[in-house]
Amino acid sequence: MERECTVGDIVIAEVRTGEYIAEVVEVADRKALIKMLAVRKHPMQGDLHNKYEVDVTLFHQRRALAQWEKVYVPVRSLELYVGEVPAYKESLKQAVEAEIAALENAIQTGGMNEKLIKWAERSLEQYRDLEKDYFPAG
Repeated sequence: MERECTVGDIVIAEVRTGEYIAEVVEVADRKALIKMLAVRKHPMQGDLHNKYEVDVTLFHQRRALAQWEKVYVPVRSLELYVGEVPAYKESLKQAVEAEIAALENAIQTGGMNEKLIKWAERSLEQYRDLEKDYFPAG
């Protein structure tokens, strides 16, 4: 049975490797157009086709989708969100900080092999650059 969603629903949506709280603005066939309201998990850094690889042609810096940005997603991938929607900027800050903390912790505890440590260090560089861009001082 196909999951139902209607215009105005607040949902949790995974887009690429990020997770967002969004509002359904249109439903057509089996796809929904959603508008980003908050970030739950920031997208991973690096090449999505070669996960955890550093020696790739381009180690992508992946930004979170912007506030109010709209994308189509399959209706079946959406989950209803219950609760208060956090402010976009604060949710973005928390999501970036969570990724940085998780990577720093993984590196410090030594639970990664050398390849993963290189990926984590490169990812940390990307997140710190994004942090400066998202939240400029001053």
